[in-house]
Amino acid sequence: MRVAALAAFAAVANACAPPSATPRVRWLGTWAAAQQRVEPRNMPPAPGLAGSTVRQVIHTSIGGQTLRVRFSNTFGDGPLAITAAHVARSRGASAIEIASDRGLTFGGADSVRIAPGAVVTSDPLDYAVPALGDLAITIQCGAAPASLTGHPGSRTTSYLQAGRWASAPELAEAVTTDHWYVLAGLDVAAEGAGGAVVTLGNSITDGRGSGTNRNDRWPDNLARRLLADPRTRHVAVLNAGIGGNTVLEGGLGPTALSRLERDVLGQNGARWVILLEGVNDIGGAREPGRAATVAQNLLAAYREIVARGHDRGLRVYGATIPPFGGSQYDGPDREAARQRVNRWIREAGAFDAVIDFDAVLRDPAEPSRLLPLADTGDHLHPNEAGYRMMADAIDLALFIP
Repeated sequence: MRVAALAAFAAVANACAPPSATPRVRWLGTWAAAQQRVEPRNMPPAPGLAGSTVRQVIHTSIGGQTLRVRFSNTFGDGPLAITAAHVARSRGASAIEIASDRGLTFGGADSVRIAPGAVVTSDPLDYAVPALGDLAITIQCGAAPASLTGHPGSRTTSYLQAGRWASAPELAEAVTTDHWYVLAGLDVAAEGAGGAVVTLGNSITDGRGSGTNRNDRWPDNLARRLLADPRTRHVAVLNAGIGGNTVLEGGLGPTALSRLERDVLGQNGARWVILLEGVNDIGGAREPGRAATVAQNLLAAYREIVARGHDRGLRVYGATIPPFGGSQYDGPDREAARQRVNRWIREAGAFDAVIDFDAVLRDPAEPSRLLPLADTGDHLHPNEAGYRMMADAIDLALFIP
């Protein structure tokens, strides 16, 4: 009787154990796209989102066995109704692997209404997420706001077709567009001592100059290198680049300072950040003497980014600004500002480490210009060879958990 009583007491004690005794899921971002208000020239083609299905392909960094997807109406001026959302493995173009197709739920429901300014995350779903794999996220939309949220610089083709086609094997009559809409991120349940490195930047990080559907931006190449190294195979890469972005003011999308919390500090599992921002601030400084002022202001902004990152336990790595001689940004004042900023990044000791993209990409014969073999031809953006050189120059030891 005494043994039975003790056993019964133990069962009750275990049942009443505090919630902390139950293992909690630790989420880690494997893919992300920095959100902005979609400009008129980048809006969806006819038939538009309302009443249509949009299938969007994303390329993961690390894999996992459980996922959840984040959808954004941050810049919407009205509600966004998602009547169905599915995830499947992509078979290329608009085709999906039918056996892998699964519906997403939101608080147990198959649909969700996202209020203006809001972001929603789907329920956790047991799903084999491939590392460095392509997933198709298909969204059926009901009502859609006139002002849309998305990421225009996808360098990836999306497929839009009127009607309800969330589980269709392919969207044979779809119109195509090389933009992402509404889709903000995908997390997996973390395994081991993993973490994410967030690449905060502008069009060079966003991948201008890389091929459509090739996933050959420098953060993509870094993800491949990290996965191949046993020391860093659990490290994800989250691309927080926005084409035309600035650190301080002007430019496209929210400034780097204003989006730091959302795009870097608030990312699930973020442990490191690579900051490659400032070229558009300098390039836009056209008035006499303005470039020197912008350079000084950039240094203060970098200090703030480092301090805020450190407050949240992140290591912050500073990347030097690559050459832009011969581009639309060329000019003696702006080149002097670039040199001043790069010298500070290298020598001030503010960053936890320095990644010297300038040294990697500059032409030894003309250091103010990109290497010809790394130049898209606009003398500002690297090409795919240049993006591979950038990724190859990063010391993976910086990301050993």
